[in-house]
Amino acid sequence: MLGFEGGKKRFAVSNMCFSNSVQKDALFCSKSSCCSGLQVTNEFVESYNPILPGLPDDVAKYCLALAPRSNFPAMGAVCKKWRSFIRSKEFITVRKLAGVLEEWLYVLTLDDEEKESHWEVLDCLGHGHKVLSPMPGPMKTGFGVVVLNGKLLVMAGFSVDDGTTSASADVYQYDSCLNSWSKLANMNVGRYDFACAEVNGMVYAVGGYGVDGDSLSSVEVYNPDADKWTLIESLRRPRWGCFACGFEGKLYVMGGRSSFTIGNSRFVDVYNPERHTWCEMKNGCVMVTAHAVLGKKLFCMEWKNQRKLAIFNPEDNSWKMIPVPLTGSSCIGFRFGILDGKLLLFSQEVDPGYRTLLYDPDAAPGSEWQTSEIKPSGLCLCSVTIKA
Repeated sequence: MLGFEGGKKRFAVSNMCFSNSVQKDALFCSKSSCCSGLQVTNEFVESYNPILPGLPDDVAKYCLALAPRSNFPAMGAVCKKWRSFIRSKEFITVRKLAGVLEEWLYVLTLDDEEKESHWEVLDCLGHGHKVLSPMPGPMKTGFGVVVLNGKLLVMAGFSVDDGTTSASADVYQYDSCLNSWSKLANMNVGRYDFACAEVNGMVYAVGGYGVDGDSLSSVEVYNPDADKWTLIESLRRPRWGCFACGFEGKLYVMGGRSSFTIGNSRFVDVYNPERHTWCEMKNGCVMVTAHAVLGKKLFCMEWKNQRKLAIFNPEDNSWKMIPVPLTGSSCIGFRFGILDGKLLLFSQEVDPGYRTLLYDPDAAPGSEWQTSEIKPSGLCLCSVTIKA
């Protein structure tokens, strides 16, 4: 491969055609008499330089995509082209077409003393792989977490920096392939305790509390191709402590509280990106402590009813309640995780002998509930599933 990264010399070719072998020789002999009058620009070298010598780029990309995921950080250090491809949406698409996507569970856990948190990674068997490097920026609570194109986005939140507190607009991205954090464009509005979700490759942030602690009705959308947040039509009323999910190309916002209602809101705000309009339903879930989308359904746990799993079907806007086979305290709380098409219920009680509950929606009637050895190292604050 041609090694021109970081070089300060500029070369170029003008009005000449070369065979592959002559091209390579010409590019490396800028000071010889045979190359007098040649100027090869960095842009030319970049366009000429193949991903893998001797292979068309589409074949080379397929070869790179077949590599085990654990090798990606080292591969990303080989050259800019490799790193750029591994960071792209195309890389995930090629791996999906090749049938080699790996599914890992990223869990934000709290340590035994409940003072510090960290992200850890579990595979489909529950084996721990690594602990991620700390999230950049000041410590925050009330932030949003979304998976987009095989990457983890951590957005906004209530930040504490040098003794000062404020609603943050910062957005950071963790690249699960290259094992690195990077800064993305800031939101237009600093917020915390808001709803967020990915719909059709775009990320939406809805409501929450603002810089002055005021409840918000503002909504913005993130375009990853442009690395830009854009304000769109606001909610009909401010809403906070809510959550969001995407179904059939639409954004659903429910739970939490909203102004003009007493107590927790059962209203569901639905946004249609094609029409750029909001509509409303009245049969949502309230006081939700955990939620997850599995297949084409939403699974929720309500604070007042920890012994039942609420399942929402967006096709007919209906809810179904399923008893949870709990043992011990009725006050037990859960956080959800998803692996291999199954719902994991992580206990919020510190009990070394407790085994994770597992719900399999595709299992035969009567055998949907099982136990699993998959378990984070500490209390689960939230989790996301990344396929890459």
